[in-house]
Amino acid sequence: MKKVFVIIAMSIGIFLCMLDTTVMNVALPTIQTSLNVKLNNLSWALNIYTILFATLTIPLGKIAERLGINKTYISGLIIFIVGSTFSTLTKTLPILILGRALQSIGAAIVFPLSMSIGIASTNLATRKKVIAILGITQGLAAALGPVIGGILTQFLSWRWIFIINIPLSIISLFICLSTLELQENPKKEPIDFYGSSLSMLSLFALTLSLVQGRVWGWVSVRIISLLTFFTITLVLFIIHENKTKYPMIPLELFKNREFTGSAITIVLSNLFLVAVTVVLPTYFVKIQNKTELEAALLITPITGMIFIFSPLAAILIDKLGSRAVIATGFLLMTISFILFATINMKNLALVIITCLILGIGYGIIAGPITVLAASDFKGSLLNASQSVAGVLRQIGISLAIAIYVTGLYGNLVTAKHNSVKYIKSEVATLNIPQLKKQSVIDKSIYSLSHSANDSSRKHFTSNERELLIHKNYENALLSQPTSLPKRAKVKIYSQMQAKVDKRLNNLNKQINLTITKIKSFATNEYGKAFTKLYKYSIIFVALSILTSLLFPRKKNKTSY
Repeated sequence: MKKVFVIIAMSIGIFLCMLDTTVMNVALPTIQTSLNVKLNNLSWALNIYTILFATLTIPLGKIAERLGINKTYISGLIIFIVGSTFSTLTKTLPILILGRALQSIGAAIVFPLSMSIGIASTNLATRKKVIAILGITQGLAAALGPVIGGILTQFLSWRWIFIINIPLSIISLFICLSTLELQENPKKEPIDFYGSSLSMLSLFALTLSLVQGRVWGWVSVRIISLLTFFTITLVLFIIHENKTKYPMIPLELFKNREFTGSAITIVLSNLFLVAVTVVLPTYFVKIQNKTELEAALLITPITGMIFIFSPLAAILIDKLGSRAVIATGFLLMTISFILFATINMKNLALVIITCLILGIGYGIIAGPITVLAASDFKGSLLNASQSVAGVLRQIGISLAIAIYVTGLYGNLVTAKHNSVKYIKSEVATLNIPQLKKQSVIDKSIYSLSHSANDSSRKHFTSNERELLIHKNYENALLSQPTSLPKRAKVKIYSQMQAKVDKRLNNLNKQINLTITKIKSFATNEYGKAFTKLYKYSIIFVALSILTSLLFPRKKNKTSY
């Protein structure tokens, strides 16, 4: 029973660490309004978590071996709780960023050690089942982030995305204090400070360039300098690790074919999963004008299928082998991207079916991949494998956000340019005064980023109507005798009213018809901004199937 509680505690730790990588995305507009800050500045509350998590996971995991894994894990949980508390109570952006930084430091400790402690708590007979449970938890948390964020933000408040961390972390902490052995015999081998520094500098440069590429510009001096610095420090790190007696990351990990295949698969599968779970809710909110909650719920089929098919992958991998299972997973993910690029996104049934296919594909990869990454490693190699896997998962998520959010913004700029061009060409055909044309253009451009419906409104004010009536009346009187009776003048005025009203009604219909065409064109263009992302990705998802060749064929001794 003690082992069961340990697995529960480790699952909670993993779930919270991975959840906080994506849970904030949906809540950003609400947080921006609440704290009254610019979105670019607020994005650092997201970026700091990603950067520090990826940067510190490997060195902190290694330091834990020296200080004692169980004691360090408990320290990581406490740091995570403190960070969540700061984030919950914050009234200013700097405190939120500080809270997120503390969360990420805690997560960098908790995430890899959860795997190590969970695996160490079991015997060889149940090891793969435990690894599978912990691995499924990772995939579920990453996929559930936007859903949980949307529900909590809409029904409670954005602060609840941090509040929920606190009681769950305290439960995990209580279990750990009750079940883990705190009198440990930590390793006495020296810490590789040089390798640790190089790994942190390299990963910091990589993740910073990925999260800031869109803002700073991918060909800017800062991004090119960061990527150059990343390359140099990575090369130096590999050279050093190959020579040192006590490496930060034993390079022999990558001599294991299953681990190498798992490393690549972890990056790619998370990249293509987050490409949908982060971008698709934005599409539903911005283009289909759905609420954040509706958008989040529409992608829950992905999470459901991950939950169902990750365990089922145990049966599949026994029967088919890891190569066939990984290939099938990426094949299904490819099919889902083809569908996202071609289906009518207003047909929610088709969208849900496509999400189901994506969830099944990722699910049958996520289940076995954590087991395969652990391979038959023990001790330091096992701890190192889980630290590396955690970093690679973060890199996959960071790559997804960098590539797809950048691509989305670029496509949206193109969509807006095409829409504005179309607006001007359509309004130019209207037989209305130039000032009124400009007014229609301005309103149409404004409506591109707002959900206002102008398809049935009147576009001429009562003052404009009266001026037109008066002008027509004056012109009509010029052709009449100067001694025209008052009754005749009233009749002429009534005729001019009817004439102007008829004219304005016709013009309103023309303008509204034009606005409807503009709306339809703009919606189509903005829809393409999203579907293009998946259209251009199809070939890359399909090529990911080839990573299955890095795994061995089915062996009789394979078990899960």
